[in-house]
Amino acid sequence: MNMKKILALLSAAAVMSSLAACGTTAPAASAASGSASSSAAASASGSAERTTFTVGFDAEYPPYGYKADDGSYVGFDLDLAQEVCDRNGWELVRQPIDWNSKDMELDAGNIDCIWNGFTMTGRENDYTWVGPYVNNSIMFVVNAGSGITDASQLAGHAVVTQSGSSALTALTDDPGDGSNDENLTLAASFSALDQVPDYNTAFMNLESGVDDAIAVDIGVANYQLKTRGSDKFVMLEKPLSTEQYGIGFKKGNTELADQVKATLDEMWADGTFMKIATAAADKYDAPELADMICYGK
Repeated sequence: MNMKKILALLSAAAVMSSLAACGTTAPAASAASGSASSSAAASASGSAERTTFTVGFDAEYPPYGYKADDGSYVGFDLDLAQEVCDRNGWELVRQPIDWNSKDMELDAGNIDCIWNGFTMTGRENDYTWVGPYVNNSIMFVVNAGSGITDASQLAGHAVVTQSGSSALTALTDDPGDGSNDENLTLAASFSALDQVPDYNTAFMNLESGVDDAIAVDIGVANYQLKTRGSDKFVMLEKPLSTEQYGIGFKKGNTELADQVKATLDEMWADGTFMKIATAAADKYDAPELADMICYGK
């Protein structure tokens, strides 16, 4: 090979080496990595990129959240959630859920919170909470004419409640300190403690004679008695237990919970919270609702 060819080859090799050095993709990869990290951080923060707020609720739980005759989802809790969204520039997504699957939905990120007459009592360490905001009582409802006037007379009778409900917890939970022994003894006297997916089914069971009593939240009981006919059912005077409602976020999701709480605090301070409660009491035929509010107290 002559000298001219050798020099030409060496020159070409030098040019290729220079081009390879100038064309490295490392900076582009670094930029992409930085962009992904920024997106992940924004997502984790829960607020920087938030445009929607998804509330998980039982669609058969009036007056807090339920399906209206026109197919829309309405209720006091959803009205509160809508105001929170309006003040934060979010779109409210009303997501009905199977109450038994509420924790799975929350853990999977399908919903941002459980906001639907959700009992804090006994679950204090299971979620990041906002509240309490409503004082609630769990009551027994029986058929009119049954002759049952006190819970002690439910011995030997079949009682029904919603699966996964605080009423079920009140009748089955044993904390080991004797604090619930009275309710456990009462439940042990029933001929059966049945569970159904929702309270509409429970009231159908009561009306048909499948069950003799329902353990149910007072707000739901009042609504059902009014819509189904108060002459058909009687609510016993003494509550099975008392408790408080809160808004449940996934454990550790303090940033979103704090943002919602700050908005509710504003609503309480400017009177909007109670205006919504008072309007809901009338709109959803739940006159007792306004007196049950305990937020900010």
